Amino acid sequence: TEYILEPLSLPESPGGVSTVESSAYVPCIFCKECYILAEQNQLLKHMIIEHKLVIADVKLVADFRRYILYWKKRFAEQPITDFCSVIRPNSEAPLEEQDNYFLLCDVLPEDRLLREQLQQKRLREILEQQQQERYDTSFHSMCMFCDQEFTGNRSVLLNHMAREHAFNIGLPDNIVNCNEFLAVLQEKLDNLQCFYCEKVFRDKSTLKDHMRKKQHRRINAKNKEYDKFYVINYLEFGKSWEEVQSEDDRELLHNLEEDWSDWEEHPVCAVCLFCEQQADTTERLYLHMQVRHVLSISSFIALGLKSLNFYQQVKLVNFIRREVHHCRCYNCQEKFQSKRELISHMEETKHITFLPARSTWDQPQYYFPTYENDILLCTLSDSEDLMTEDQSEDVPVVSEDMSNLKALKQSSVLNQLL
Repeated sequence: TEYILEPLSLPESPGGVSTVESSAYVPCIFCKECYILAEQNQLLKHMIIEHKLVIADVKLVADFRRYILYWKKRFAEQPITDFCSVIRPNSEAPLEEQDNYFLLCDVLPEDRLLREQLQQKRLREILEQQQQERYDTSFHSMCMFCDQEFTGNRSVLLNHMAREHAFNIGLPDNIVNCNEFLAVLQEKLDNLQCFYCEKVFRDKSTLKDHMRKKQHRRINAKNKEYDKFYVINYLEFGKSWEEVQSEDDRELLHNLEEDWSDWEEHPVCAVCLFCEQQADTTERLYLHMQVRHVLSISSFIALGLKSLNFYQQVKLVNFIRREVHHCRCYNCQEKFQSKRELISHMEETKHITFLPARSTWDQPQYYFPTYENDILLCTLSDSEDLMTEDQSEDVPVVSEDMSNLKALKQSSVLNQLL
């Protein structure tokens, strides 16, 4: 018999799209054509013309390369019609002359889940970068207006330019990738280009007078080139900073009683029963298990678990976690060398879709979590309305006499769990 004497640890970092090596090239989803990342529009044009694929709201995809690689893999596994809506722009033409275009957008749950995962990943990276820059004391740069040298923290230079030269690009805490931002601005000055109206002048003196007289010592907010340097652009999925800024917050004032009960400083993630994929809600986790593990896991979870009371759900989840950890099928008990082989077996035999026999998991030892940080256990339903009287279960709570510790250690019910 294999024992787990203490809870295991689930992965700390959220899963999602597999890690790919850093590359400046992005492949076509359908063919061997490859484009550098800076030529994203050329790739999109190629896929529309050659393969009739249209990707909606592509500007809001947080990581274009990972997005393309994900769908390249999925389209190799299943036909495009399983994922995309078909658009016929010339539907009134004879049938043989009609063109079918395919629309890939976040109306598809799998696409939306992917976009949200990429957004969350990018946000974590940006916040880590911002935090590093906030406390960085090795910053070194020259003022682009007076050539005064600044070292220490970036805020010294930014505050100097705002105070002495009326050039304010925002609070230091709102900016990320500051060195790159300053390099972009310096390049514009070197090219004799105004920051605001972006006109090019014949010499530095003329440019300086223009920016002073026209009060153009500010950046052009409509220039999307600057968006990546402001943290606000990474905060909300599917929205640009202009949309976030234009939202009316007055409706929030009507609710005078603030409810902070659902506030979480850091999002928590529940982990899939069969792999290391994570999601911040059980609905998204169930969607992942349904999509990626080729099973009716939604009915297995929704019906299988909800037909059980809370403690039975806990035991069932802990049992499945343990069996998967040991690479053993929880229905036929066949053991495998790796989790990959196990999941392939369970999907091919459909064993993954059947609830294990109750006698195998409805045991006291599975009250204890297999993984110490298993958020899924915290999201299980504890509603008594889901149970009938015959389904109710008395949870054994046994008080033990503490007066004779030696005898207690020999007779304790905990010995049965080891």
